[in-house]
Amino acid sequence: MNPVEALREIGYLLERVRSDTHRVKAYRNAADTVARLTESERRDHQQHRTWAQVPGIGPKTALVITQAMAGQVPDYLRQLQEEKQPLTEGGTSIRSLVRGDLHCHSTWSDGGSPLEEMMISAQRLGHEYCAITDHSPRLKVARGLSADRLREQMQVVRDLNEVMAPFRVLQGIEVDILEDGDLDQEPDLLDELDVVVASVHSKLRSDSESMTHRMVAAIANPRTNILGHCTGRLIEGERGVRPESVFDAEVVFEACRTFGVAVEINSRPERRDPPSRLITLAAEMGCLFSIDTDAHAPGQLEFQIYGCERFEATGLDPDRIINTWPVDRLLQWCKPGA
Repeated sequence: MNPVEALREIGYLLERVRSDTHRVKAYRNAADTVARLTESERRDHQQHRTWAQVPGIGPKTALVITQAMAGQVPDYLRQLQEEKQPLTEGGTSIRSLVRGDLHCHSTWSDGGSPLEEMMISAQRLGHEYCAITDHSPRLKVARGLSADRLREQMQVVRDLNEVMAPFRVLQGIEVDILEDGDLDQEPDLLDELDVVVASVHSKLRSDSESMTHRMVAAIANPRTNILGHCTGRLIEGERGVRPESVFDAEVVFEACRTFGVAVEINSRPERRDPPSRLITLAAEMGCLFSIDTDAHAPGQLEFQIYGCERFEATGLDPDRIINTWPVDRLLQWCKPGA
């Protein structure tokens, strides 16, 4: 068994069950280390049992590599495969209709895996398309993409689409909604993208009037397609908890309906954003939805089932989920002014 594939599969299985970040990184870093070695170097370490002496490889990852190099399925990988269970009891009917994911990140910004690996994982999950939506430049802590870096990524996406067809890699961005409601990227460049997710990441404790004006201004921008994690809340997880931002939800969702912007159902377990009462309100007001993972690692792409379970409970028409649509219909809807 290929040791790089074994290590990455372990990382994937740990990600989908939300294991500690440092555990996941240990296996993914070891995979990257082994991938950089020549076949001759791998055979030498295997012969002399010196894997644990390689920087970036510890005792546990060394055992996985040794067993894989010997042609075995590593014990730890087998254990994780046998322990794998469905993440939810519900959501499967909606998940079967979802064709893609419109919000995920890669190492181009604050994701943990390369763009190529994220897209291959999405394809293996049965998606027909997946949007890469790395952060915009104002979010420096997340290595947000400058206009030049975004253009570089766009070329990578074009190259990927040539080799992954008929699967479609959609070029997107998660663009910051600035304090005045402007979008944090060059307008002409946003026009070139397939999908734009607009999210608030700063001044989350602003007063309701300020936040409402800020969000509505962004929603009214013809380049905005999806309103990301609208309350910004965190309800659990390594980053702690954070209360919901306050805004006039009726005004914000009416803007979404009027300007044709989908409300994201963010599937990350630590977000569950929007809360159920706001999903109900947005539904009653006639909004469209996008069920997305906001994945920062391949295994997190499976989180979509959490959002599907929440939508399933509403009993709404699945056609109100934009990522159940065929890609051509989706892209036509996403065009500015469509």
